[in-house]
Amino acid sequence: MYASTVRGLLVRGMFAGLIAGLFAFAVAYVVGEPPVRGSIAVEEAAAAQDAASAPSGHAGHGGDAASGEAAEEEEELVSRPVQSTVGLATGVLVYGVALGGIASLAFSFALGRVGGFSPRATAALTGAGAFGLVYLVPFLKYPATPPAVGNPDTIGQRTTLFFLMILLSVLLGVGAIILGRRLAPRLGNWNATLTAAGGFVVATALAFVFLPDNSDAVQPGFPAALLWEFRIASLAVQLVLWTVFAVVFGVLAQRLLATRTDDAEVTARQQAPALG
Repeated sequence: MYASTVRGLLVRGMFAGLIAGLFAFAVAYVVGEPPVRGSIAVEEAAAAQDAASAPSGHAGHGGDAASGEAAEEEEELVSRPVQSTVGLATGVLVYGVALGGIASLAFSFALGRVGGFSPRATAALTGAGAFGLVYLVPFLKYPATPPAVGNPDTIGQRTTLFFLMILLSVLLGVGAIILGRRLAPRLGNWNATLTAAGGFVVATALAFVFLPDNSDAVQPGFPAALLWEFRIASLAVQLVLWTVFAVVFGVLAQRLLATRTDDAEVTARQQAPALG
């Protein structure tokens, strides 16, 4: 019975993630694409300026051939319109479905273990916790940057640091929940919650101090307004994704668990010995 319930929640979580992904894609396309196009235009302008200021090479057909080969190598395999529509939609939808499934498993574990909350309230807490731990906290340490803005030689290091911050944030969040539950019998729910939250903030601040910064994530001279426009858009996409997921999944989980509860009560009454 428990396994079938978890499986049902997993399917509904993935479906809720798909719906949330559709909303997130709409926000990403409307709000996120303009700063992306702007950053690409800045990069192209800088490249054209560098090419114009570079000393001219040997004239002749050999130089023309080399230029043609370089242009051919830089030609995009996928056009920009496809990247901003089909590619963006595919990436956001897959992301939404995957995280929706993971969040539904976290919901299954949290239900009934973090207080006497209803399934809808637990779904809201799960969505808020996922947004905070998986995106907001890492974002505060390593903010999002538009494509082709940072030093390409350090993209691997920057990606590793970002995922390390996600892992630390999730582990610290889980640790804070465990700490709060253990302190609750002695301090009461309110004081235990405040103590656990304070411990999370202190531990996160220490992680911010000791983890290295992305000093080369943004090239010098990049427009600050365009950078923050992209970061705010990125934040809005994640906020919409997790809000829609929490609402849709909360409704679906509430219906599923209510149906399972009713079925369990009917089965218990049928199996109970008749009173004579």
